[in-house]
Amino acid sequence: MELSGKVIAVLEPRGGVSKAGNNWKAQEYVIETHDQYPRKMCFDVFGEEKINQFNIQIGEELTVSFDIDAREWQGRWFNSIRAWKVERVSTQQPAPIDDVPFPPMNAAPVDFSPGDEKDDLPF
Repeated sequence: MELSGKVIAVLEPRGGVSKAGNNWKAQEYVIETHDQYPRKMCFDVFGEEKINQFNIQIGEELTVSFDIDAREWQGRWFNSIRAWKVERVSTQQPAPIDDVPFPPMNAAPVDFSPGDEKDDLPF
């Protein structure tokens, strides 16, 4: 799944030690869409190397590819939205109309005058 929008919050990173004794780190971000009725989504990036690779900053325009998963804890269910790819959205403006190429001025004009051929058009 994908969602595009502007990063409006970068939350504090979380970390700890897994049951296997490995260190882990995760960071959450909030992105807001530019729809008529803007939506917000909180997603996380797992792993210090991914956090550093994506280097997400407040105010950036991003397209986030993510997976959704749910887990149960003490009889309650919680959703997890984990980003696996982040792309910066280009903010380039479209080319001005003046830059659109036109045909050369010395091109031969098209002849629309009636010729000797019979025309089947009724007008």
